[in-house]
Amino acid sequence: MPTLLLIRHGRSSANTTGVLAGRTPGVALDERGLEQAAGLPARLADIVLAAVVTSPLQRCRETVGPLRAARPELPVHTEDRIAECDYGQWTGRKLAELADDPLMAVVQSHPSAAVFPGGESMRAMQARAVDAVRDWNDRIAGEHGEDAAYAMCSHGDIIKAIVADALGLHLDLFQRITADPCSVTAIRWTPQRPFLLRLGDTGTLAGLAPAGSGARGAADVGGGAGAS
Repeated sequence: MPTLLLIRHGRSSANTTGVLAGRTPGVALDERGLEQAAGLPARLADIVLAAVVTSPLQRCRETVGPLRAARPELPVHTEDRIAECDYGQWTGRKLAELADDPLMAVVQSHPSAAVFPGGESMRAMQARAVDAVRDWNDRIAGEHGEDAAYAMCSHGDIIKAIVADALGLHLDLFQRITADPCSVTAIRWTPQRPFLLRLGDTGTLAGLAPAGSGARGAADVGGGAGAS
């Protein structure tokens, strides 16, 4: 099965002002976020990508912009199922104001029970995102082969939820995972199991290739030799 590179969007204006942007339109990358996005083509230079899939929200589209410019032949698809969580009435509010809301304690310690007022549940968020990944894995494998790699630009909670599923973790444990702005998390699926190759990597990805350790589904006992 393919290797998926999950890219969190670069730092946004909402990130720096402490606002829960959710699906608010017009939330753009800030100056640092634009710099992070500009560095993506070099970070991914050694990886042959079959396609890029992006959340429809502006900050994700801006993040993959430089990559599209560097590789004009690269197909780019929009996928609604990897859009940010629908935070409902929490959307656009300051995180500092939400800290004392009783629901925040649920979000932090028991997210599988969290339902945002006027929005969606975190369970539903994870389910749609994981379904999207599985569908795209099948599509990429069918069109480009089992050893293909592709990128998917999404949001922090979405990426954490996908990683939790790949690791077999209950959603209640997903807050133990982090994904910084413009970080890359790489997961390779096999018929037996997924392999988490990178988690929240903000540096070079030169050692990451579409095939290698675990390509046939067998784990390297003892840890293996790593990339050549």
